[in-house]
Amino acid sequence: MAAKEVKTTNAPQAIGPYSQAINHNGLCFLSGQIPLDTSGNLVKGGLRDQAEQVFKNIEAILIEQDATLKNIVKLNVYLIDINNFDVINGLMAELFETPYPARALVEVSALPKNSSIEIEAVAHIPL
Repeated sequence: MAAKEVKTTNAPQAIGPYSQAINHNGLCFLSGQIPLDTSGNLVKGGLRDQAEQVFKNIEAILIEQDATLKNIVKLNVYLIDINNFDVINGLMAELFETPYPARALVEVSALPKNSSIEIEAVAHIPL
């Protein structure tokens, strides 16, 4: 089965030469999402507000494939301040249930558009 590009207007468009997501053999690889609204504007507010927007974007991409956050099997979270670790844990505890997705969370020096968070995901999409 060939890889298939996944696109939706319900999430911000790619800001470079990459796809919002690629579906291949029942796995969807979502590009990193930063807290942009569908117009491409960075969401104001604290990290929790920004993280909620990121998950909203991820979910919009998944919905395009008849999936939800429940289909996520792996997350990579990038923060510019590791002290926000607990904020992400709290939000994930609200959005996900056991078994939780596998996850890496790392601090980085900078992110696109001076965002404070970026999250990429891998989801299982039933064929």
